[in-house]
Amino acid sequence: MGIWEIVLFAISLVIMIVGMAGIVIPIIPSIPLVWLGAFLYAVFTHFEKVTWMVLLIFALLTIFSIVLENLGNVYGAKRFGATKWGILGSVVGTGVGFYMGGPLGLILGPVVGTVIFEIIGGKGYKGALKSGLGNFVGFLGGSLVKLLIGISMISLFIWKVFG
Repeated sequence: MGIWEIVLFAISLVIMIVGMAGIVIPIIPSIPLVWLGAFLYAVFTHFEKVTWMVLLIFALLTIFSIVLENLGNVYGAKRFGATKWGILGSVVGTGVGFYMGGPLGLILGPVVGTVIFEIIGGKGYKGALKSGLGNFVGFLGGSLVKLLIGISMISLFIWKVFG
């Protein structure tokens, strides 16, 4: 392994680590950055160690994580009894949270939106809070799965490069 490949590996790994930070800082595209790090390494090394098949597996995991990220909050809210009002509130809260609160707003916005819209829809405070809690549980569950996917992808990447 030459110096340029070591530098390329380090750059790819930094991109992947920044992606992992996106699991807790929702404004950073988490797993897509992990895929990008592997893709850049593969392209610049002519797919010798990180092959098209590895990139395809990573792409499928990335797509799965994106779907999970977008549905996790809603699924959690539904499991805890959210109505259509709560789901709408989650979507609105995500948008408002993004524009007004940055990364923290992306975590709290859907929860607050769920609670507010459930109350507007006629649900009592206790039920609305339960739906909001479900939204947060969905976010945590999705984050945990993304963490596992990211760790798996990075581990496989390192194994392919050095294995």
